[in-house]
Amino acid sequence: MNRKNLPLFLMLVAGAITAIMTFALGYSLKSKLLALLVVLIIFYLLGSLIKWLLDLFEKQNEEKKQEEGEVIEKEESELKPEEQGEEGHG
Repeated sequence: MNRKNLPLFLMLVAGAITAIMTFALGYSLKSKLLALLVVLIIFYLLGSLIKWLLDLFEKQNEEKKQEEGEVIEKEESELKPEEQGEEGHG
């Protein structure tokens, strides 16, 4: 899953909503720009944090799958010599 653009998308959506709200509420130009700047910074950081957490969770899940795969491979490799020994005696 591509999460590279998540912070940018979140920031731009929040910025658009802020621009519309400040325009509708009749803020002065200086207040509009200040509100927009603050919102853009906050939501970019929030998006980056969410992206980092999702990447961390995915990495942990992949490591867990690999560990489970190693356990299954070890169990299978332990069974194969026993099966071969039984076939040789039969």
